[in-house]
Amino acid sequence: MTLNFIDLFCGIGGFRVALEKRGFKCVFSSDIDRRAQEAYAKNFGEFPSGDITQISESEIPRHNILCAGFPCQSFSISGKMGGVADPRGRLFYEIKRIAKYHKPLVLLLENVKNILSIDGGNVVKTIESELNEIGYDLHFNILNASLFGIPQSRERVYFVALRKDANLSYEPPKPTFKQVFLRDILETNIDRDFFIIDPQKIKWSKDKDLSLKLLKPIRVGTINKGGQGERIYSPNGHAITLSAYGGGIGAKTGLYVAPQGVRRLTIRECKRVMGFPDDHFVSDGSLGYRQLGNAVIPAMVGFVWDGVRGAT
Repeated sequence: MTLNFIDLFCGIGGFRVALEKRGFKCVFSSDIDRRAQEAYAKNFGEFPSGDITQISESEIPRHNILCAGFPCQSFSISGKMGGVADPRGRLFYEIKRIAKYHKPLVLLLENVKNILSIDGGNVVKTIESELNEIGYDLHFNILNASLFGIPQSRERVYFVALRKDANLSYEPPKPTFKQVFLRDILETNIDRDFFIIDPQKIKWSKDKDLSLKLLKPIRVGTINKGGQGERIYSPNGHAITLSAYGGGIGAKTGLYVAPQGVRRLTIRECKRVMGFPDDHFVSDGSLGYRQLGNAVIPAMVGFVWDGVRGAT
């Protein structure tokens, strides 16, 4: 049985990469960001629809799986954690609206881990209650990509909502602890613009050990005041969480010790620490970094989906 899915708030298509690998068919995609739409079209040959709040549920094709990395700004620290009262947080109700009409077998959702603690946990209780009201049982887990063969520390909450009458079950994925490190994905021949020009400004940690290998970021130094984009990490650990925003010389990626010196990551390296293929299209420059920072890791979606039992 070939399952159909829809890709809401699709960004650059992390959900789609994962599910198409499993032979499923995307029948609808949507994103309000024009540049994300353009990137998605280059990758999949399909231009996503726009603002989901302006699209009737009856215009969306029937589907078995609803995917959504619904906007996280209202749930993240950088977004000041407005929750479902924030207009961006209320986009969850667009998911509910569509699911209530189409009744897909599974809702596969992703968000930042802070969503679980906002307002003393009431935001996630609201989500669970709203989905229960329309006939879904909700499962959710915090998973860190570092423990699943992805060289980036990226904790996200993965929600799996199963239609109650569909005889489905869900088993959360177990970490693989695959030994993949940042050094395994680094490029060579990097433009000097990526490097710290004055190594004298680096403050190395007293216990710096570049031979230590761990499945997490290993901080070995700082530059300037040591802010979020001014911390230096070992290539024998993992990248820090890619960010759509943030400042400092290592903004959005962090700084790392490479064979040629200390530098931030390239766009291609960011694709690799997100688990996208090198030829996956993103916009140029800062916008491309932002698109990757906002994306969902395809491999993690795959691990989560594989825990769903009875859908195929």
